Amino acid sequence: MNESAYSEILDGDVLTRLSGQFLHARQPMVGNIVGHHKSPYRGSSVEFAEYRKYVPGDDPRLLDWRVLARTDRYYIREFEADTNLRCYIVLDCSKSMTFGEKGIRKFDYARKIAATLSYLLVHQGDAVGLEIFDDGVVADIPPRRNPVHLKYIFETLAAAEPRGETGLVAELHQFAERIRQRAMVIIISDCFCDVDELLNCFEHLHFQKHDFALFHLLDPLELDLDLDRPIRFQDMEGSDVLLAEPEIIREPYLEAVRDYLVKIHEGCNKHNADYRRVSTDQPYDAILADFLVDREMLAKGRA
Repeated sequence: MNESAYSEILDGDVLTRLSGQFLHARQPMVGNIVGHHKSPYRGSSVEFAEYRKYVPGDDPRLLDWRVLARTDRYYIREFEADTNLRCYIVLDCSKSMTFGEKGIRKFDYARKIAATLSYLLVHQGDAVGLEIFDDGVVADIPPRRNPVHLKYIFETLAAAEPRGETGLVAELHQFAERIRQRAMVIIISDCFCDVDELLNCFEHLHFQKHDFALFHLLDPLELDLDLDRPIRFQDMEGSDVLLAEPEIIREPYLEAVRDYLVKIHEGCNKHNADYRRVSTDQPYDAILADFLVDREMLAKGRA
């Protein structure tokens, strides 16, 4: 595969530096290649993996009629033999992700993380899928582990463009209900939503025994409000506008941000989520290197 064709989302030097590191699951997984990830089961079998929306050409014998009766929607039951780790990357594509005061939009930073992790997962023999959402689902790519599939993920990431409000809460609840077989879930978002509702999503994912991580992306300006003149603030996912003097609002703003960050971090700890707060002025390869090393150390300690 020619990584240079996706230069906006991939960096060959970063891939080279990270290629020797392995992305480990933090808990036993179902259907893994022997030697990579622990499984809670012994032996081989065909396991129910997930529900997927019916599309023309699917075998109607796989329709779940109970789900149809309950939701009035057509879903296919998918099964997967014991194979490998399945990872889902869930990417926020709402309008607030276009913000970038220091030269890079949060969404562009997020795409680099998503593309790099996808590359590493496929090249270590694991399956990766991608879900992109704004106020609804933009892309839903089930996990696979071949180069053609990886190319499709790159193309989808390169073509995506943020718009609309965030549907993070609804998307995570739907995901937790639909994906019944335990998996790794990597969420990349600025988390501009109701925090209590977000923590309910984390509880839902934890209940389903998913190993999930949150890359919480924020621009440096969102963290420090380092402005020295009156400025017009506009809601990027709505129409609200506020003209304010930074010197007057900075302290209450910073206090609110601290409370918001602490609440999300504590909620992640409570539900065993791997929390990564990321400022977009940090090199993304350093963020990913720390993420991979921490998981490797945990896996070695568990062995």
